[in-house]
Amino acid sequence: MYLRNALRAATAMTLVATAAAHADTLTIATVNNGDMIRMQGYTDNFSEATGIDVEWVTLEENVLRQRVTTDITTKGGQFDIMTIGMYETPIWGANGWLVPLDGLSAEYDVDDILPAMRGGLSNDGTLYAAPFYGESSMVMYRTDLMEKAGLEMPEAPTWQFIREAATAMTDRDNDINGICLRGKAGWGEGGAFITVTANSFGARWFDEDWKPQFDQPEWNEALTFFVGMMNESGPAGYATNGFNENLSLFQQGKCGMWIDATVAASFVTNPDDSTVADKVGFALAPNSEGVDKRSNWLWAWALAIPAGTEQADAAKQFIEWATSKDYIELVAENEGWANVPPGARTSLYENPNYQEVPFAKKTLESILSADPNNPTVKPVPYVGIQFAAIPEFAGIATQVSQEFSAVYAGQQSVEEALEKAQAFTTEEMEAAGY
Repeated sequence: MYLRNALRAATAMTLVATAAAHADTLTIATVNNGDMIRMQGYTDNFSEATGIDVEWVTLEENVLRQRVTTDITTKGGQFDIMTIGMYETPIWGANGWLVPLDGLSAEYDVDDILPAMRGGLSNDGTLYAAPFYGESSMVMYRTDLMEKAGLEMPEAPTWQFIREAATAMTDRDNDINGICLRGKAGWGEGGAFITVTANSFGARWFDEDWKPQFDQPEWNEALTFFVGMMNESGPAGYATNGFNENLSLFQQGKCGMWIDATVAASFVTNPDDSTVADKVGFALAPNSEGVDKRSNWLWAWALAIPAGTEQADAAKQFIEWATSKDYIELVAENEGWANVPPGARTSLYENPNYQEVPFAKKTLESILSADPNNPTVKPVPYVGIQFAAIPEFAGIATQVSQEFSAVYAGQQSVEEALEKAQAFTTEEMEAAGY
């Protein structure tokens, strides 16, 4: 089957091989997450079939966002392919900064991409980035520690239950934290997590007139709850922990619960990497009692081509390979179905082999329940769950997340951080003409 898939991929690639023949090397900027690292290990398959070499620039999430944003806004031309997400893609596509991904082959089957992912990576119906993987967020927890605590995880827990369970599971003498969550500054790191948490407490970034809402009681309640829970049951130094830091803690058996990207499920259940691989359960992201909004997000790490590259045809060829059904089968054959890139294609969730993966159903349920058009309890003028899809958001939210991380580090109070967030965001939004 491996050889058949390789031949099928090679045949599809010959359709654009002539146009790509001048391209010796593609330079790709990507994030240092596990699935992206895995993809780099298979790149030789692409190069052998096409004669196109690939050079990777692999960066930590905050650094990646800064580098690719600077490059595309200044037309720096450092990269032929960029790893970006649902926030950047529609905005950059509308600005003409990305090459439209039209004319993809019939075999690629663009209609197989999950509608939530396709919609979030398009502008005016045109696809500008292809999802390498898609995700929401959910609870990952130690079944053995939950049982030891005498508790049972609900399918859809509340934050109040999560806090109770975190306290019961914490064992400082054995270096076990009841809960591990992101506190790292950055709009897509700790900023994303506290935003969806606030959503589930009834908060929002802006009201319908684009007025910042950090001076409202829902934000104070959410941030106070988060800080109290993490001080009680979280790891020391959580103010600097992001996705990768918490992944490492969980795999080492140092977390009772971790609420984060659904894509992490394959890593915490992989016995080659995780010391607790056979003791992990899953549940929907929590809501606060009495609030009908869960704290799950919607995201895709996707591959896009910056306008102005001289290697657009070769870049499109690579994107077809890396985000195809054949690539999924390639990983499955070599590493098992649990380790394929999740959340991007409908056919994956219809595949009986993948349906046997223990976290597949919960991942899809989380993705399908995330609604970027209705992200909050009260109405808002923006689209996006863990972000507001306006150009100003990234800069504003980066600064706000730094204020929140200072709270986590014990450097200022919740009230001081929210006051600064309100003043800064108001100033920036007024300057932008909102």
